[in-house]
Amino acid sequence: MSSTQSFVDFVVDQIADAGEITARKMFGEYGIYADGKIFGLICDNKLFIKPTEGGRSFIKDVVEAPAYSGAKNSFLIEDKLEDREWLSQLVKITVAELPEPKPKRKKR
Repeated sequence: MSSTQSFVDFVVDQIADAGEITARKMFGEYGIYADGKIFGLICDNKLFIKPTEGGRSFIKDVVEAPAYSGAKNSFLIEDKLEDREWLSQLVKITVAELPEPKPKRKKR
């Protein structure tokens, strides 16, 4: 099952206070970005956030799961999706710890 556009739009709206939030279709699901930096995935109408130490401390009781078969574990966010403030803060903490994206190489 793939994610619905309405769920993706809901998540993007919930974390709008965390920066310029965008979602891009990837392999039938969605990568989710803040200010151009990927921080999570939306798969099967579930939100997965890349694990960071700051995120782990903020969440406290972390639930981890792979976003898809063969993927590394990510933080699975289910019970706090309705809490805009909490979710935006988690995204800000996570994005601050993630490395900057590598510059894209120019095509020849």
